[in-house]
Amino acid sequence: MSPQLRRNLLVAALLVGSALSPAAFAQEVNPDASIRIGSLYEPQNLDNTAGAGQGINEAFNGNVYEALFQLTDAGSVEPKLVDSYEASEDGLTYTFKLKDGVTFHSGEPLTAADVKYSIERVTAEASQSSRKRSLSTITGIETPDDQTVVITLSARSISLPYNLSYVWIVNDAATDITATEDGTGPYSLAEWRRGSALALERFDGYWGEAPSNGEVVYTYFTDATALNNALLTNAVDIITSVQSPDSLAQFAGNSSFTVTEGASTTKELLAYNDRVAPFDNVLVRKALARATDKARLLNSIWGDYGTLIGSFVPPTDPWYVDLTGVDAYDVESAKALLAEAGYPDGFEFTLDTPDYDPHPIVAQFLQTEYAKIGVTVNINIITANEWYTKIYQEKNFEATLQEHVNHRDIVFYGNPDFYWGYNNPEVVQLVADAEAASSEDEQTEKLRQANEIIAEDAASNWLYLYPQIVVSAANVTGYPVNGLNSQFFAYDIEKSE
Repeated sequence: MSPQLRRNLLVAALLVGSALSPAAFAQEVNPDASIRIGSLYEPQNLDNTAGAGQGINEAFNGNVYEALFQLTDAGSVEPKLVDSYEASEDGLTYTFKLKDGVTFHSGEPLTAADVKYSIERVTAEASQSSRKRSLSTITGIETPDDQTVVITLSARSISLPYNLSYVWIVNDAATDITATEDGTGPYSLAEWRRGSALALERFDGYWGEAPSNGEVVYTYFTDATALNNALLTNAVDIITSVQSPDSLAQFAGNSSFTVTEGASTTKELLAYNDRVAPFDNVLVRKALARATDKARLLNSIWGDYGTLIGSFVPPTDPWYVDLTGVDAYDVESAKALLAEAGYPDGFEFTLDTPDYDPHPIVAQFLQTEYAKIGVTVNINIITANEWYTKIYQEKNFEATLQEHVNHRDIVFYGNPDFYWGYNNPEVVQLVADAEAASSEDEQTEKLRQANEIIAEDAASNWLYLYPQIVVSAANVTGYPVNGLNSQFFAYDIEKSE
């Protein structure tokens, strides 16, 4: 590691910086600049098939690792490591030709064997990838030569290119990559100081266009106020996602900073364990939905920012429908539904709540709301690691709060084994039929129908869609503004110095 990079990493980790406006020194773009990114989402490890959390996607997706296809910041899917591909007439065989001249950070060339290895990592029994089920129709992967990959499916999969954008291509010589990496992206890992910062440096052997900067340093915070202060004092250049509207007053209207609002796919939801009583009763779930003043909740958290959606599907998904009128706020109706469900005096349940904002505040809001209909909420605060083990893996819970960041993730409601346990055979079939569709219009219609059913079933309680607000120093440009899958491409970011 260069002395300059070590110095920048230390500076970011210790939050040492000048309080002077970065705009005051803005000159010409520095192609070797260090881009300092502040985030609340440190990866739990560096392997996205091993429960690394959304932080690994923010730092590594498109930056360190690439896939055969890439989901762009605008939401389209484009070829990345694929030079060309074709599907058979029956849609059961896909043949991919890889780009020439691509090398891993270790110097080894990209081959078809690496692609086969990488896909099989995601679909393996031990994989913890959220997209594992989406690739379950793959029955075979052949590599007739180093540049050709042939994938055979058990059923038509119209989303295969999209789903492959979640499969990072890893060198097949790599073994444990929970603390190391060997990708093909424009940056390689320089250093990861757990609990503090993660540094990426430009990979000079990159096959594509060189990054517009020399290095990227992610500094991690557990507190949004400390993160905001880091930007105010010039210890970081960018906040990838502002967590509170209150903090925007520090930046809005100040020529030293740029505030940008983009499209988000992050949904705050109250997820029930639909396998267990009383949440196996649709009337109970609908009662809680009607007892939640979501507009007041959103305003209390985000002021004029954010969106009410009424379901799991944000407006950026093709099958979005405005379902905010389903189970609209009505306390008396909620009480009547509870009585009809056999709970005239309410009931009691434990809400497992992640310990970071805004979840504890949301939990307290729901506790107060549900007391109005006789429902007692016991709040149990847990860490992100505890949530992953207790909720996601063991499914040992009654209800929980979580933000879901994935794009086009209504398919999770077609999986009865997913952590929330929702199981409506009609939805399962619609999701399967949508994936086997012969056209995008047919896929969209099937998933629109599924979306409406899960809303009517109140499968979960979808509280609001987060806003996506990026704040940067005024001398920094070229960063992505949307929040699709929490990815944050760093390679186009420019800094004037």
